[in-house]
Amino acid sequence: MNSHYPFALQPLPYGWSGLQPCLSADVVCNHYEHHHRHYVNRLNQLLQPYPTYQDWTLEQLLTDCQTLPEEIRPAVLVHAGGVYNHNLYWCSMAPCRYTSPTGALSKAIACQYGSFQLFQQQFKASAMALTGSGWTWLAADCDGSLSIQNTANQQVPDLNVLTPLLVVDLWEHAYYLQYRSNRERYLDNWWYLTNWGFADSQYRQSMTE
Repeated sequence: MNSHYPFALQPLPYGWSGLQPCLSADVVCNHYEHHHRHYVNRLNQLLQPYPTYQDWTLEQLLTDCQTLPEEIRPAVLVHAGGVYNHNLYWCSMAPCRYTSPTGALSKAIACQYGSFQLFQQQFKASAMALTGSGWTWLAADCDGSLSIQNTANQQVPDLNVLTPLLVVDLWEHAYYLQYRSNRERYLDNWWYLTNWGFADSQYRQSMTE
């Protein structure tokens, strides 16, 4: 898969039904094939007339956006964010099996939040407090300190200083077909999907960069 233009749709690490019953096959298919694919296709369209930027990674497009031509800068930022966020979202989940953090990340969560349960409460409270469309993230800095952050629309945390570990999509298209407007129930079930192995590997990587 290309890390630069032309960007490709990142393959799902499971099938349409791999996240059932927490996320139905229809929800996953619609989200991936329509919403995620749109961001990939539109980002490629935006960059096609600009060969100077075609070797830039998603991370470069997001962190060095101020050097992009003004006529494409806002749209590139939105669509590069859409691709980046969705790529991480699918990796943040795995076929339903309830797990809890392990390894270094487990210790960091217990140290910083008091317990896994208290962390879950704070993460959910942050996600429920987000108004409109956006994302809730667990991220780490190079010292291993954790933070829970909300971003609106397709914005990302500051990738110059933070490594995202997990993210949950709070746009309604991520859950509305199955949960309607019940964001709280979607979040409660999302814990059954959370890919803590991926999060721990991201956490260990954050301290080597």
